[in-house]
Amino acid sequence: MLQAKTRTGRRRAWARLAALCLVPFIGFSVPAAKADDFSTPKGVVELFTSQGCRSCPPADRAFEQLVREGKVVALSYHVDYWNYLGWADTLATKENTARQYAYAKTFGRNGVYTPQAVLNGRDHLKGTDAAEVNRRLDRMNSSGKGLVVPVTASRHDDQLAISIGQGAGKANVVVVYFRQNQTVEVLKGENLGQSLSYWHSVTDVQTVGMWDGKSLDLTLPAKPMGDDKSDGIAILLQAADGAGNPSRIIGATVMKTTPKTL
Repeated sequence: MLQAKTRTGRRRAWARLAALCLVPFIGFSVPAAKADDFSTPKGVVELFTSQGCRSCPPADRAFEQLVREGKVVALSYHVDYWNYLGWADTLATKENTARQYAYAKTFGRNGVYTPQAVLNGRDHLKGTDAAEVNRRLDRMNSSGKGLVVPVTASRHDDQLAISIGQGAGKANVVVVYFRQNQTVEVLKGENLGQSLSYWHSVTDVQTVGMWDGKSLDLTLPAKPMGDDKSDGIAILLQAADGAGNPSRIIGATVMKTTPKTL
């Protein structure tokens, strides 16, 4: 009887030890990333919008919802082709417009529209429904069209370090600078009199390298962040079509300066 109790006590002790081994250094280590943590974004949402477009404010609000949810790399590109309506978009650039027209070629379209949301560089839709954006990204992930290559980035003084994991195919390493949040008073045009809030407005896009499926580490000069133009950086691993137009995005991450209250 004593021997049986001893064996039972030993089994319980080993069970307790095994349980502790499954949760190492509780309270001291960083927990492993979950599927919905931002270390593994659900996808990339690129919204093409304009302050001069009557249909765009609902999409800008849906985009803000996606930013607040914090599960996607969200980038807003202001275009300039609605400026003729009487209000020159204060955040628009010709480069943003050129990126949208390049996507139109990728999708085989004859023209562009706003508000347009491009998902993972693979699909597009009218960007007014955050729930539908999430549903489409979920379907992409379940069918292998999500962000399948790990991408991380960190900043050290005047250097930007980018690390990309292994995968299949070839892609460009694209750095996108953006402004986290700003409010614009529209004084003319279709949105006259409105005070509009904009999130993650792109200020610059730079292709900084090439990835060929092997692990890649890049160290780059870091463009100043926290000034009036940009306080956030996104890294996109993006393929191109045969004509060099932007195509599928297979990896992404984002960095920001001091976190802002959402």
